[in-house]
Amino acid sequence: MVNKKAFLFDLNGTMIDDMNFHIMAWYRLLNDLGAVLSIEEVKKECYGKNSELLERIFPGRFTDEEKARMEIAKETEYQKQFRPLLKLIPGLDSFLEKAYQQKIPMAIGSAAIMFNIDFVLDGLELRHYFSSIISAESVKESKPDPETYLICSKELGMPAKDCIVFEDAPKGVEAAQNAGMRCVVLTTMHTKEEFGDYNNIDCFVSDYHDLQLVNLFD
Repeated sequence: MVNKKAFLFDLNGTMIDDMNFHIMAWYRLLNDLGAVLSIEEVKKECYGKNSELLERIFPGRFTDEEKARMEIAKETEYQKQFRPLLKLIPGLDSFLEKAYQQKIPMAIGSAAIMFNIDFVLDGLELRHYFSSIISAESVKESKPDPETYLICSKELGMPAKDCIVFEDAPKGVEAAQNAGMRCVVLTTMHTKEEFGDYNNIDCFVSDYHDLQLVNLFD
């Protein structure tokens, strides 16, 4: 049977519920560097590549090499804090296995660096589920640009219209919309009300046990 759909997953906040750990790691780092930002203000900046976040807060201050060093330092701290809690969002283990058994192509399209993607995929032994893994290093333009998800669909050999994206952030939903893809939103970090600008959302779920997701396998 020819597959007529593909599942594309963001990572942080969508497969694992870790965004508060990223926000706190950034909060400490940015304010140590001299920014005066509240946790809520840092939360709003948590999208795109790490280097882009640093450039938004400190335009022109750091070289690419300096930003790369800070990126690894931040992610190392994040992994240290989150490792004891590393687990999939409830229901995702059986959801991935069901999709895998039905031969539904799957990909990860994340603004995370491979250092963090490897942390999750190897830590939870998930790599075999995904035929395409697109990281921050894989793209020129970050979400909300559609490049991440368009590369995923190309590598899976599936038209954009047949790809269903799983996201937790408005910028990610916007990237899916810009790519011409439908979206399922995980409300791990943002409320439904924060997604009012988008018309490509099929449903909101708190985890992968939600019965609305059963229809995706039809």
